[in-house]
Amino acid sequence: MACPEIELPVCVEVPIRGKRAQEDVGEHLTDSPSTNMHVSLPPIWKGIEEQLLDHLENVGSLPIHDYRRQQRYVDREPDISHLVKTAILPPVYELAVERDEKTGALLDFTEKERLNPGGSAINSMSMLRAPDPESALKGSSRNFPFWPGGLDIPLEELTAEKTDDCTENYKQIAPGLSRGLEIEMPSSPPNPLEMKVTDLYVDDALFNFDSSSDEEEEDVTKSTEKLPSEPIAADEDEIIETLTKTANIIVLPDTVAVKAEPKDTEFAVRLSVTEPIEDFDERVPEMAYKWPFELDVFQKQAVLCLENHENVFVAAHTSAGKTVVAEYAIALCRKHMTRAIYTSPIKALSNQKFRDFKQTFEEVGLITGDIQLNTEASCLIMTTEILRSLLYGGSDVIRDVEWVIFDEVHYINDAERGVVWEEVIIMLPEHVNIILLSATVPNYMDFADWVGRTRKRKVKVISTLKRPTPLEHYLYTGNSSKTSDELFLLVDSESKLKELGYKKAMAAKKARASSHSQTTGAKGLRSFGHSSADKNVLLSVIEMLRKKDKLPAVVFTFSKKRIEENSHHLTSVDLTSSSEKSSIHVFIKKSIDRLKGTDKDLPQVKYIADLLKRGIGIHHSGVLPILKEIVELLFQKGLLKVLFATETFAMGVNMPARTVVFDSTRKHDGTGFRDLKPAEYIQMAGRAGRRGLDATGTVIILCKGDVPELSDLNRMMLGKLTTLESRFRLTYTMMLNLLRVEKLRVQDMLKRSFSEFASRKSEGKDRDSLHDLRKKVMSLKEIDCFYCSKDLQAYCKTMKSYHELSTNFHAKIVTHPQCVKYLSTGRVVTLKAADILALAVTLTSCTRGSRTYKCLVLTDHCPAWWKTALKASELTPADKNRSIYMTTSHIVLEVEPTQICTITTSRINIATPEKIVDNYEKRQIPRFKDDPPSQSTLQLVAELSGLDTSALEAVNPVKQFGLRDIDTVERFGEIEMLSTRLSSFQCCQCSNFKEHFESVNADLALREELESVKFKLSEASLMLLPEYKERLKVLDELQYIDRNDNVMLKGKVACEIKQHELMVTELIFQNIMEDMHYTEIAALLSCVVFEQKNCSKPNLSPSLQKGVDRINHLAHALASVQKAHIQDFAADAYESEFKFGLVEVVFEWARGMPFNEIIQLTDVQEGIIVRCIQRLDELLRDVKDAARIIGNPVLGRKMEDASTAIKRDIVFAASLYTS
Repeated sequence: MACPEIELPVCVEVPIRGKRAQEDVGEHLTDSPSTNMHVSLPPIWKGIEEQLLDHLENVGSLPIHDYRRQQRYVDREPDISHLVKTAILPPVYELAVERDEKTGALLDFTEKERLNPGGSAINSMSMLRAPDPESALKGSSRNFPFWPGGLDIPLEELTAEKTDDCTENYKQIAPGLSRGLEIEMPSSPPNPLEMKVTDLYVDDALFNFDSSSDEEEEDVTKSTEKLPSEPIAADEDEIIETLTKTANIIVLPDTVAVKAEPKDTEFAVRLSVTEPIEDFDERVPEMAYKWPFELDVFQKQAVLCLENHENVFVAAHTSAGKTVVAEYAIALCRKHMTRAIYTSPIKALSNQKFRDFKQTFEEVGLITGDIQLNTEASCLIMTTEILRSLLYGGSDVIRDVEWVIFDEVHYINDAERGVVWEEVIIMLPEHVNIILLSATVPNYMDFADWVGRTRKRKVKVISTLKRPTPLEHYLYTGNSSKTSDELFLLVDSESKLKELGYKKAMAAKKARASSHSQTTGAKGLRSFGHSSADKNVLLSVIEMLRKKDKLPAVVFTFSKKRIEENSHHLTSVDLTSSSEKSSIHVFIKKSIDRLKGTDKDLPQVKYIADLLKRGIGIHHSGVLPILKEIVELLFQKGLLKVLFATETFAMGVNMPARTVVFDSTRKHDGTGFRDLKPAEYIQMAGRAGRRGLDATGTVIILCKGDVPELSDLNRMMLGKLTTLESRFRLTYTMMLNLLRVEKLRVQDMLKRSFSEFASRKSEGKDRDSLHDLRKKVMSLKEIDCFYCSKDLQAYCKTMKSYHELSTNFHAKIVTHPQCVKYLSTGRVVTLKAADILALAVTLTSCTRGSRTYKCLVLTDHCPAWWKTALKASELTPADKNRSIYMTTSHIVLEVEPTQICTITTSRINIATPEKIVDNYEKRQIPRFKDDPPSQSTLQLVAELSGLDTSALEAVNPVKQFGLRDIDTVERFGEIEMLSTRLSSFQCCQCSNFKEHFESVNADLALREELESVKFKLSEASLMLLPEYKERLKVLDELQYIDRNDNVMLKGKVACEIKQHELMVTELIFQNIMEDMHYTEIAALLSCVVFEQKNCSKPNLSPSLQKGVDRINHLAHALASVQKAHIQDFAADAYESEFKFGLVEVVFEWARGMPFNEIIQLTDVQEGIIVRCIQRLDELLRDVKDAARIIGNPVLGRKMEDASTAIKRDIVFAASLYTS
């Protein structure tokens, strides 16, 4: 009986792993009794569909919702419908309010289409984009900046037109592929902003839409019937002129304010300050702010410009009252309910200005790296670096800004930070007005012109003619109480040099000279470093100032160490009264009470407090910030009589004194000692003279050693001031911030920089020239010649190369010592001018200035013709068979070595060359003009004219002079090759070769001029473009950008870092800080912000030393990458920028060690330590933001812990200016 087939209805597939297992199963199924039986195992796993459904319906089962990993667990109800919800689209239309122009009364509402409806901070640069509440203040690295003013706005930013078909923006080829998807592009609709001139040539009645009567419609019909049916045969210029007179047609949308570029070539307009403004009160009847004193003319001019919303550049002398302009701009913003931003070059000046403006205006805010006070105020004070960060981050604060005030604009000359000023001026949006405040500089008009061209708005320039308080400059040679009256006037209040005073100072020095006088060098360096001599000079000059009532005084000293020494010399000096001592004591105690614990008893605190009570202060970067503020505030109150300070005290701080004393006129600039520049001297001397209190300011130069040279003093006091120069340079931060925004290009930033101003100033003329040259080139005709049509152009190009190479080579050879020796008397040479080749012989040589030779030349032309013809280097065709023009007429001509055409191997013996020259010069006198030449002259002419010119052989410089330089030998070989090649061209066989050559050469010159103008107008002419391309290669290799210059994750992180972005970013991505404690991370990162070169070596733990080694290795790797791509990159200098002198100090500070113990670990001064830790806190917060971007919460918490650990006690004591 046959067994029935059994079919199993349930089928579950079981995964069978391994090839052998599959074979076994196959054999088993083959040997089964029935091949129709379907064998499978019972279900034990869920299918993928069931697993996915479980994840969607049970969201709480995901690992991220595991309550055991959280501090607290909040149960949530899963809602699958949330997965299908989309964001609400922004409205396309909005209601616009119509108001009466006179009364402001509400008239109606009009529905208008919104410009850029979907714009946000992450996709739009328009001012109409939606605000970003999360980063409203400082912006964010993911935000787009607002569109820079003066930069042409793309059409899509101007128009509200929208199209459903966006295929024109699609990219058809994917990166890395040679071909892609072909998309059929639809024909673009006509641009509503473009209109033909002939389309507009209609009668005015066609545009009268106001009336609707039948008669008027009839008139319109009649007017249209009168229009010609054929095209109007009129000149286009006439049509345009007719249109401008008859029709007022608005082509652009009325919501876009398009400003026409000024037609004038100059964007800087100088305003007069010599004539008073009689109608000032009528022009400004209600001033936004009034002062208790009468404004100067330059201040009134500035106020008028501000009222007209014009950009202003005020270049005024020190203490002239530039701050009045800033105050009025702030008052205007309060009146207009807008904002003003006041920028300063340094943080300390920001704090001081905050206090000063706070006394004048109630609403004043301050934004620094670690402080944000009253950020909603109408006036915000910040450094230029902070403003640059706001601009790149697209901060919404910029929306409300009406004025940006740049104080101390001459700080743009700073090599390190000057680039920030240019970036900010370029990046400011169009609606922002600019006020530039600067000391007097020679080229302020050029700088204002650059600002105007960059912003495409004129800048009104106002400058003062003289100081309100004139200065008198003295030399002081005294060194004791007996000689304290040795004060000699050198420059009077009218800036006239008094040489008599200098002679008296020299005489006083000589009269007191003795055998033990110190003589170690000139320029005032003698006796430096001898404390006893310095002490006597200081005591005598202070005593003299006190007797003559010339206190308070600022003593500028260019060394922190010398300031400390000078203050120690005055332990016996007391300049304050008992009441002043009491006021000083109360103020110091009130200020010091802010400190905690042992910080009140720091050695520097006690030492400076003792100095201050005696009326003496010190001010330099090594002083604790709170102590510097105490010194500044006491000096402003007039309680300090003598202040020893470095030159940073003179920067922008409104703290004038009666007298300024220079401890020396020489300073060390990082590379060596040099004299003070006129701008530096004037900046510091300008602190002398208090307006309204002193008739004149007194400036004294101490002659501790020798009296400086009079020429040096004259150059320093009355010399030309330093011009404003561009310090623009490429930085990785700037490049990455611009590359991340598709519509901004780094090339545009380079093109608009001050460094390119000179070359881009004539851009308008160059474009006109380009247009004319193109017309001329289009009209050129080819040569109709059988021979010349083949290769005449190639011949001209080869001839030009030959001419340039031979000219440069000849200029180098004739100055070679061997050639100079070879060109002795009697050497036969040839001179070439125009088409004349003349024979000559050298007579004498002269070495006055540059070397020249007097030659006897056989020619019929006069010397004047030769001098003119030799200077004109016209390109003529080469002709080896050209014969030398022979004649018995001669002249004696003085020629330069480069004007000699050929040096031959022939030489003529001349016994008395000087007599030949004298005889010729005698015959040039009219009285002896008819005298015959001398016998020696006739003999030389006969011998020279009798030479066989065909036998003359040109000297071979390589062989004759023994030249072995590879470049010289190769250059000579190239010239010989071109010379041989020139004779092989077929065009040389043409009978009209010379005429055709001149014609084609002129055509080529025209084409070259066209290419030169095109190159000048192109981006290829940018000076920094090669470096930009090199730095792009660095970023590409380090994977900050991809091959298409798109910013990658590392690049986005680098945008968050303000200093040494490459190093810090690599530390993050290489996880060097991952396994470290936060105290160690803070200590190692101090190498990025610490700048002092020389200090004691820190004592590091093995872990810290390992971190230092890894950073040094990373610095070497980064330097190698940059050196491989960037030409002239200083790799050693880059590696030395990371200094580890404060690693131990910061490590112990983060661990909680008190500051009085910290200062025992190093010889770095207290103020520098505090400044380093404050900058470190800013860096830690940058790294924290970077950790948020890459999604590393562990690193972010470490940065937050490190910032909390170092942010304590005296290092972060509140500023006296802000509290």
